[in-house]
Amino acid sequence: MKAVQIYKKLEKDFITSKMSDNWAEYMGSIYDFLSENFKKRSMGLVCDFTEEINKVYTAVFPSKQVMQKILDYNIQDTMLFVHHPSIWDIRKAPEVFYQMDRNLLQQFKNRRISIYNLHVPLDNYGKYSTSVTLAKAIGIKPEKAFAPYYGSLCGVFGKTKMKTIQELKKNFESAVNHKVKLYHYGNDKIRNGNVAIIAGGGNDVDMLKEIVEEGTNVFVTGITAKNDHSRKAHEFAEKNNLNLLGGTHYSTEIFACIAMIDYFKKLGLSSEFISDKPVMEDM
Repeated sequence: MKAVQIYKKLEKDFITSKMSDNWAEYMGSIYDFLSENFKKRSMGLVCDFTEEINKVYTAVFPSKQVMQKILDYNIQDTMLFVHHPSIWDIRKAPEVFYQMDRNLLQQFKNRRISIYNLHVPLDNYGKYSTSVTLAKAIGIKPEKAFAPYYGSLCGVFGKTKMKTIQELKKNFESAVNHKVKLYHYGNDKIRNGNVAIIAGGGNDVDMLKEIVEEGTNVFVTGITAKNDHSRKAHEFAEKNNLNLLGGTHYSTEIFACIAMIDYFKKLGLSSEFISDKPVMEDM
């Protein structure tokens, strides 16, 4: 399939004129590999390396492990679809994102493997969004969007039949296949079956205010680690009896990237999710 057709379809289905992002300004070490369009708006086609796409690989981050695994398949004329164009590691704070490996990027270029990114557009409320897919994975029915984020709405309020925070924690751990972190700041009972979800990094005071104003006492997100950046959010949550559940940045966003397999298959493209490892220090 012609690459340009796929890019146009993704643009039409996910990106709106209201959205913005700023990745390119931090990607100086690989700036020469970036497409001109990405340099201007930090969305869509990151690296324009092929004219034909026969298969799509999806991943949360373009880490060395992910890129090398694709190269090990010894294929060409394909695309890596990622939620983030940079790689997250809270252990590297204060610079928590680092850039793709230049040597691997050159090999991608040689093999004609393009890289396409939807960060804000995939966070935006919709069928394939990070928060909607996370909600469904842990047994919560999405009902409405919240949390303005760079021209999108990245959060979801949903309903669950689960009665307690412990039940939800167990479901959460089953979905992500590892332990999650509970900051038990509120009542053990889930108030009115309402749960707020923001995949990735939603531990922000402004977002927590929306949750409290909604009358919700449970918030599921990815990054909940206590540090200087999150101190005010934790203080606000504790003061307002809002339980926090954290499952890492990576693990809470994998469901959207897995769901995108279905999107690409509907376009007639073979697609496969490439797994990676969560950073447990996120919690």
